[in-house]
Amino acid sequence: MDRNSNGYTFLFAGIMVVVVGALLAFAATSLKDLQDENVKKEKMQNILASVGVSVDRDHAEKEFETVIKQKLSLKVDGTVDESVSAFNIDLKQELSKPADKQLFPLYVAEKEGKKFYIIPLRGAGLWNAIWGYVALEEDLNTVKGAVFDHQGETPGLGAEITQQWFQDRFVGEKIMDKSGEIVGITVAKGNTDPSKEDNKVDAISGATITGDGVTAMIIERLSHYKEYFSAQKSKLALNN
Repeated sequence: MDRNSNGYTFLFAGIMVVVVGALLAFAATSLKDLQDENVKKEKMQNILASVGVSVDRDHAEKEFETVIKQKLSLKVDGTVDESVSAFNIDLKQELSKPADKQLFPLYVAEKEGKKFYIIPLRGAGLWNAIWGYVALEEDLNTVKGAVFDHQGETPGLGAEITQQWFQDRFVGEKIMDKSGEIVGITVAKGNTDPSKEDNKVDAISGATITGDGVTAMIIERLSHYKEYFSAQKSKLALNN
């Protein structure tokens, strides 16, 4: 075949597409287990970070099993579905279901003799999904810590939700108002109240929509844990 002909060019291009495609498919298949393992460990790192435990990826699983004492898959009525592993719940899939059909993962952690409740979050930012974890102290009201991440927020603006200085603003905040109703935490522009009693944190300048997404995500997710919180508080009251 004439190497200068169009037919040769198209044939060569076709062969290269098939070869490169096959190599990419082989690489993706070969690396899938490693990628899945890395995703698993990163998830463990983020859950642990919400209660102030910093650990590298290689030691994440061991530390997770030490700190996390319970992994619960809750129904909307606050009862536990023993047939489903909380760690395997995909919030993206759950959010596509009606609330009464969803499962709500919850992690119970113990650190330095104290108990904490860690709730996974997922919502929408300006451009794409945002997600994270909020850890509550044993009173199920005071925030121990928070971790946020995103898929496509603007660098220097909405993407700043991943920064420690922003996440630290949530520490000590309350998720309930004075009447005991779950109101979440509002990301509010110009809020500098140091009292931690107004259910608000200061927003990121220039990232209003992402901040609103964080606000909506927190209240939407937390609201589904109301029945479980009530049951736990009743148990605490009886024990005291």
